[in-house]
Amino acid sequence: MLSKNSQTGYSVARYFLLWSLMPLITAKGNDMESPTKIHNADKPPSETQLDLREVVFVIQSQRNSFHVQQAEKLRKDLLLQAQALQESPPVILLLHTLTDNEGDWSILPLLPYLSSQFGKNSSWIMFLEEDTRVKLHKLHEVLKKFNCRKEWFLGKPLHDEESTIIHHYAFSENPAAFEYPDFSAGWALSISLVNSLTSKIEEEPLKSDFTIDLKHEVALYIWEDGKGPRLTGVPELCTLPEHKPRAQYCATTVSSHSPVCGQPVKSDNIFVAVKTCKKFHSDRVPVVKKTWAKQASLLEYYSDYADPTIPTINLGVPNTERGHCGKTFAILRRYLSSHVPKTDWLLIVDDDTLIRMVFSREAVVQLLASGCKCYTNDAPDDMVLGMCLNALRVPVTHSPLFHQARPEDYAKEFLAHQTPISFHKHWNIDPIAVFNKWLLNDKHTEALQKSTKEEL
Repeated sequence: MLSKNSQTGYSVARYFLLWSLMPLITAKGNDMESPTKIHNADKPPSETQLDLREVVFVIQSQRNSFHVQQAEKLRKDLLLQAQALQESPPVILLLHTLTDNEGDWSILPLLPYLSSQFGKNSSWIMFLEEDTRVKLHKLHEVLKKFNCRKEWFLGKPLHDEESTIIHHYAFSENPAAFEYPDFSAGWALSISLVNSLTSKIEEEPLKSDFTIDLKHEVALYIWEDGKGPRLTGVPELCTLPEHKPRAQYCATTVSSHSPVCGQPVKSDNIFVAVKTCKKFHSDRVPVVKKTWAKQASLLEYYSDYADPTIPTINLGVPNTERGHCGKTFAILRRYLSSHVPKTDWLLIVDDDTLIRMVFSREAVVQLLASGCKCYTNDAPDDMVLGMCLNALRVPVTHSPLFHQARPEDYAKEFLAHQTPISFHKHWNIDPIAVFNKWLLNDKHTEALQKSTKEEL
């Protein structure tokens, strides 16, 4: 999932439906293999001095009504737990309500706001995803072990097994040397670190740049080539399903229940458009046909060459080596024409991936009626679409189940608690084997159908 930061406000439509440990702490890679150990010098004067009112919770919510509902459920649960503990309620913020700037989902642009509002009378900013489950009393005990006057960056650590394009091949000599947080487990910044990062942002404004993998890029920014703190692993921040026996030791877990969102969208209400070109007709298209295309009721292949054996439809747009904006907009126009069965959903798919973009019909209608268009055929379609949708105030909803790279490009523990919907690229892999391992089951089909309904 790509996005622009707050200076541009662009929320990009592509793939949406989107550190090693500190020496003072011992934490193993697996959930709850060891308790948190803090060096005595880093303990606060009294571990009972942290009041829950000093913890500000930020739920990483989205504007979509389904996601607002999920975030509100989490907020209500936290307040009920605080009441049961006879504690004063903590501050709980929903990210999507803090700004009108779509780019602020990338967290860093909001740090100055958090510093100005809570920098003097709070101790921690705790970030949660809407599916994170929290045991408030355990989390309270964990945070009390750390001196909030120091710069702490806490989370469940992930690391790359090999250098990867989604992280710009960072730490290529030793990818495992750098750790970044799994957002699903929750992650925390001491207020001292928030204030320090705010000063950095004010001195040197954030660059107008892409965000490809937010959790990795947040960790990189905080680390600042060794000038800032690395991620400190906290075993009590877990991604175990909440019903697992080992989860009893966790302060956070992930929801093990599928969201209640109504009936899945039927396959005959989804039109699938596969983007290809003549040079890939013989190698990529057969993979599509052998794998996920069997699940599609309505599907067409779009190319720069009409091949009746597939068949492909020539859109009249020449192939480009990058961007593909012209081809994407030609597909959008065709979707609203009489040549295509009328459906409520459009999936645009690259020939080397599963899902690239998911649109509701109404979103396509508004987009084309606005006059939005490509400035060149090879313009980056995701950026153009993001700018247009942002101008129209049509929210682009992120799903972490859509992946823009291969399974090898993601941390194993990150994928372990997911039901992936898509992966991208055939480079150095057997795409059919990847499909069979990760995507060939009823659970995947159900996830795709539910995601189509929820995310847009």
